[in-house]
Amino acid sequence: MNFRPSPGLTRRLLGVAALTTLTLLSTGTMAQSWPSKTVKMIVPAGAGAAPDVIARLLAERLSQAWGQGVVVDNRPGAGGIPGMSALARAPNDGYTLGFVPAAMGTITPLVYKNPQFNPDSDLTSVATIGTSPLVLVAQSASGIHNLQDLARFARANPSKANFAAPQPNSLPHLAGEMVNKVGQMSMTAVPYPAPPAAMAGLLGGDVLMTTDGIPGLIGQIKSGRLKALAVTSAQRLPGLDIPTVAETYPGFEAIGWFQIIVPAGTPAAVIDKINADVNRTINAADMVARLNDMGVYARADSPAVAREFFVSQQRAMKKLVTDLGIQAQ
Repeated sequence: MNFRPSPGLTRRLLGVAALTTLTLLSTGTMAQSWPSKTVKMIVPAGAGAAPDVIARLLAERLSQAWGQGVVVDNRPGAGGIPGMSALARAPNDGYTLGFVPAAMGTITPLVYKNPQFNPDSDLTSVATIGTSPLVLVAQSASGIHNLQDLARFARANPSKANFAAPQPNSLPHLAGEMVNKVGQMSMTAVPYPAPPAAMAGLLGGDVLMTTDGIPGLIGQIKSGRLKALAVTSAQRLPGLDIPTVAETYPGFEAIGWFQIIVPAGTPAAVIDKINADVNRTINAADMVARLNDMGVYARADSPAVAREFFVSQQRAMKKLVTDLGIQAQ
């Protein structure tokens, strides 16, 4: 039997085909014309913090590549909620990007009862800038040179055994808590509002140890004021002769990372363009060298792989928070 569509059905099918074609053409045109104005990059951290330093370096390069300004908008505080919620509410036209550190994307939704954003429904990953292991440090003058020294001192001097927790429930704080737990050191966490304050407390002798991203500590390590005890990556890092926590406590790993994230519903063609330009920028030889100097190791993820990485880190952080018995506040 031969099937012949009715004239009405034919018109409807042609209309759908035409609409689909117009949608594809408009999407392609959008990607070609984007960006046609200034792009805002929200950073849920304060000026001078490690995420801000890297975000500004990236923003400068992207501004040159796009021929449009890329303005960094710092929104620190409350576990990154002001910045992350602003990103989630922003128009999904590609003109608002988020430069998101690991904790703000995956820990904040677990430790706050009302984080004001849902990373699964409100946001989508575009590109992973790189991974950035943490480093545990003590004052060089303290005589503590490694994790074994730290554990011995903590057990012998319980009243003096403490560590600086920069931004409670941040990744550096939780990584410090995990080392404290697996090493059975019984140290007391001393909360500080931000990494610079934790650094001041350490250098002032108020605390025994702190943990932070390499970008925020590498200068003091190279100057000799701080002694790097261990890095939290699974393997030692190129160019840095620092043992891993896992060499003392097998299986330990806790890494920081940074992603470009946009509001859900941002056009796929725009996401693909941002991804391609970000990957090209961060993998330029001079940029790789600058990032490596700060302890950040560039990646080149597609949007799909970036999302898979984000989801895997969500699972890891949920396990970390559960293992430490942290309740949402």
